[in-house]
Amino acid sequence: MNSQSSQRPYSQRQLRVGELVKQNLGELFIRNEAKIPSFSTKLITVTEVRMTPDLKTARAYVIPLGGIETKETVRILTEFSHLVRKALSKRLDIKFLPKLTFVEDNSFEYAEKIEKIIKENNKDDKEKKRYN
Repeated sequence: MNSQSSQRPYSQRQLRVGELVKQNLGELFIRNEAKIPSFSTKLITVTEVRMTPDLKTARAYVIPLGGIETKETVRILTEFSHLVRKALSKRLDIKFLPKLTFVEDNSFEYAEKIEKIIKENNKDDKEKKRYN
């Protein structure tokens, strides 16, 4: 039995549309075109966009500069996702404009944690070799 049977790989179309949405969201945030009241999107990075198979929903993984106040940023973007979607509609020419869902990206924290564990493991190995 295949280990990926429960989780289908993304199709080329999903990946292509996801990358298109990611690039346009990034440009939209840099230029602050979403017009979110009392909130600057210039410091937000879109790390990944995953599309559903029907291309009607996009899950955008975002992280603010420095990784501070991530939950608050995601909350504000979710609350004003209609404004982001409206600004995105002016940039994209696709049949269905996807509904946007914003999610905090924890991949950098996870990678940092793994790197720290590896460094500690290497340090322990060097100490063992020194005493052997």
